[in-house]
Amino acid sequence: MYSSSWLIVALSTLSSCLATPLAMGRRTVTSLSTAQFSSFAPYTQFARAAYCDGFQDWTCGGTLNSSLSNKFQHYELPIQTLAACDANADFEVSLAGGDDSDIQNYFVGFSPSLSSIIVAHEGTDPLQLESDLTDVEVLLASLDTSLFPGISSSVQVHDGFKNEHAKTASVILAEVRTLMASKNTQNVMAVGHSLGGALAELDVLFFALNLPSGSNISAVTYGTPRVGNPAFASLIDQHVPSFKHINNEKDLIPIVPGRFLGYAHPAGEIHIISPGNVVLCSGDDDATDSQCIIDTVPNIFEGDILNHLGPYDGISIGTLAC
Repeated sequence: MYSSSWLIVALSTLSSCLATPLAMGRRTVTSLSTAQFSSFAPYTQFARAAYCDGFQDWTCGGTLNSSLSNKFQHYELPIQTLAACDANADFEVSLAGGDDSDIQNYFVGFSPSLSSIIVAHEGTDPLQLESDLTDVEVLLASLDTSLFPGISSSVQVHDGFKNEHAKTASVILAEVRTLMASKNTQNVMAVGHSLGGALAELDVLFFALNLPSGSNISAVTYGTPRVGNPAFASLIDQHVPSFKHINNEKDLIPIVPGRFLGYAHPAGEIHIISPGNVVLCSGDDDATDSQCIIDTVPNIFEGDILNHLGPYDGISIGTLAC
C-alpha cells in the first residue's frame, strides 16, 4: 500500500521551482447540474471500494474508520451511510489482487446495472503511513512497446507509475478480454483515486491499443496527479475522448508533478469548486481559468491535502472512509 512519501518528494521538488512560471492561455468552463454530477456516483463508489477490506468478495464496508479519524479530528469527514460495495450491489467481481505492499490493490468485474466492465485500482492515501516507494521518482520515461504497441518513444510518463502499472497490466487485460466475450459487452470503465487514478489513466491508453477497435473505453479518476508529458495527454485525448478527472476544491495533488517538469493533464477536468458548485474545464491543463484547479491551486502552499479525500458529491475516498 502506498503512503504520502512520493508526495513529499514531488512537492519538495515543486516548491523549489515555483519561480519558474509557464505561459498560460484561457480555458472555458461549463457548469454541471446536480443530476449531471450525481451520475458519477457509482464510479466514485468503485474508487472508494478499492481501499476497503472485503473488495475481493464484494463485502466491503463503509463506515468511518474511528481509529484513523481520531488522529484527524479537525477534518470533518462525512459519515458514509452506504457501504462502498452495497452502493454497487449487483457488481460481480471476477478478478482481485494486490498485496498491500509490492502490488497496489485492484479488482476487475462486471456491473449489470451499468452494462460495463469495471477496472479499479487502490490509490495513495495521504493518511496512510506505509510505503512501497515505487513512485518516488518524478523522472519521465518512455512507455514499454511490449505493453503499448506502436507507441512513440516521445510519449513519456512518470517512471514509478509506469512500473507499477506494468505489474498487473497483462493479467488485467486478459480478464477484461474474457469478460468482454462472456458478457457480450464492449464497455470498459477504469476508475481510481490518487495513484489509483494514475494507474487507471495508463489503463485506458493500454486498453485502447490492445482491445478490438470499437471498444467503448472510458475512465473516471479522482484527485489524480499528472501522469505523463503533453504527448501522452494528447494520446489520451485522441483515444479516450470521454476521459474525466475530478478534482476536489483545493486538493494540491492534481498540480503535481509540475508542468515545468514536462508533465501535463489530458482534457476532461471536472472541478468541485464547493459543494454543489461543479464545473467542466475545457482542454488540457496548458491553459487556465479561475474556476479550474490549476488557477485555484497555483502552488502547493495554497492547497489543502485533506481535500484529496473528498468529499466527491458527498462520498469520501480513502482508508478513512472504509
